[in-house]
Amino acid sequence: MGVASVASDVLAGLDEVRSWQEDFYRDLHRHPELSHREHDTAAKVARWLAAAGYEVHEGVGGTGVVGTLRAGEGPTVLLRADMDALPVREDTGLPYASTVTARGADDVEGPVAHACGHDMHVTALLGAAELLAGARDRWQGTVVALFQPAEETGDGARAMLDDDLAGLIRTPDVALAQHVLPAPAGQVGTRSGPVLSAADSMRVTVYGRGGHGSTPQATVDPVVLAAMVVVRLQTLVSRETPPGETAVLTVGSIQAGSKSNIIPDRAVLQLNLRTYSEQARHALLEGVRRIVTAECTASGSPAEPDFELFDRFPLTSNDPAATRLVADAFGEFFGDRAGTMGRQTASEDFSDIPDALGVPYTYWGFGGVDPDTYAAAAEAGRIAQDIPVNHSPAFAPVLQPTCDTGTRALVAAALAWLAPDG
Repeated sequence: MGVASVASDVLAGLDEVRSWQEDFYRDLHRHPELSHREHDTAAKVARWLAAAGYEVHEGVGGTGVVGTLRAGEGPTVLLRADMDALPVREDTGLPYASTVTARGADDVEGPVAHACGHDMHVTALLGAAELLAGARDRWQGTVVALFQPAEETGDGARAMLDDDLAGLIRTPDVALAQHVLPAPAGQVGTRSGPVLSAADSMRVTVYGRGGHGSTPQATVDPVVLAAMVVVRLQTLVSRETPPGETAVLTVGSIQAGSKSNIIPDRAVLQLNLRTYSEQARHALLEGVRRIVTAECTASGSPAEPDFELFDRFPLTSNDPAATRLVADAFGEFFGDRAGTMGRQTASEDFSDIPDALGVPYTYWGFGGVDPDTYAAAAEAGRIAQDIPVNHSPAFAPVLQPTCDTGTRALVAAALAWLAPDG
């Protein structure tokens, strides 16, 4: 009996699940919560899992929730969804758009929105969890439904691990996760090997000698120094990274000075680097240090620069065998709506969990854009201009068929291990 046949049996209850899923999604979308503050979201998830018959652990890593459901002997499959939202003002025009504000990490009140689709991830996993619970006679093994906090800050997975996640669950045979993307809704895509980049943020402080703007000869201007650093850093990708290697370097912030006629004594740059291999990661990080240090020397800086790494995300590199099983299940179940996902220069901390547990994993994407809207943008050559991407104030998945697709994908992927002949 194939995965598609068992999945069809498990998904026979989707109409009933959909009746609450859509309202649940709208509620989550309307009430987003920032990283490490997903208290209401976690409480709703825990209640739903308990009602579906899962053994529930709350407060894992702060606000994480883990539900376990057993159906006899067999493999253990971990299914993960992230729960946190972003400090973004929503601009979707949806009737259930967020108007929530909250204090961020800087203690400043600001808008909050599910501009990355984590509300869709939570809703799809809850639906899949209920469907699997309602059809335990059709599969064998253990399902671990893991709802993770703080993906956006890159430390939620580690927080759950530090809170003895390994002691709460059976060691999985595989870990699975998905993300909604700006692609046509109804489509799913897998990819073996590196799929999401590693990311490193770095804060660089360069030092000058302050003074009056009328006497620059008596100063070392850190603004000019910072400008030269920004220009030269671009050569790390354009001139030092091999053409076949993907790398991205962004200077997202420069802060210096307070008044037009005062030359400050320092400038602070914030950089973001994205790579797909440890070799490229090391080369880029060392290259930043080399160039900044050299430019400081060239400018006569009175002090050595400071470097601080923060918000580090691991490389997401899908296990080939696990990815092949999921791809085969998707091909059998979704037909021509299943394809290959391109490499994404976004980053995730999901892989911290299976890496720490020593188990294989695979991470796939599913579309969230109205297919007609996407087709019109593609025909006009305006995908970049007309299709909002994750983290955009205008990003919000079309509710259907996105929710159905995410739910079906989790069920089909899990059953690649849990189906009797899986």
